[in-house]
Amino acid sequence: MSLARIYLDAVIGEYENQRRLAEGAIAQLSDAELSAVPDPESNSVLVIMKHVGGNLRSRWRDFLTTDGEKPDRDRDAEFEASPADGAAVRALWEEGWRVLLDSLAGLSEADLERTVYVRSEPHTVVRAIERSLAHTGYHVGQIVYAAKASRGGGWRTLSIARGQSRVFREAMRQRHEAPGGGPPAGA
Repeated sequence: MSLARIYLDAVIGEYENQRRLAEGAIAQLSDAELSAVPDPESNSVLVIMKHVGGNLRSRWRDFLTTDGEKPDRDRDAEFEASPADGAAVRALWEEGWRVLLDSLAGLSEADLERTVYVRSEPHTVVRAIERSLAHTGYHVGQIVYAAKASRGGGWRTLSIARGQSRVFREAMRQRHEAPGGGPPAGA
């Protein structure tokens, strides 16, 4: 397998992981908690979802052939705390992720060397992918943090629970250990 294919597969896997984290946090929130704003300078989880969905849809629609900032995107409106229609926000969220994953799945190894544009600024495809992945991860972290703060003691962890690192590490070691002990061949 080529390095380019390994990279594309890794990127797709990381985006899917980011989406699972965000949706695991979102699923723990009530409609009121999704719309809650901790202070006037902060965003609700619904507003962050609207922004991420709009960003992914804009950046990844016609990714190789048009600027990533599409004329039909109103970025400023994504941050308006209007009485958000949860269903409409979820639809935009879903569409953004679908456009992203379909676009990534359609990239060839040769596409990684191409140039694309974001707000008229040239980027290699690899740089555009990395920029988008970092941006998405930043906002997923905000969603998870806001959800955890909102849920308090009712929070269900999305990763390794506190105090469980050794147990997790041992389970992973056993899961991946080669027959007869030791690391898998080639590790």
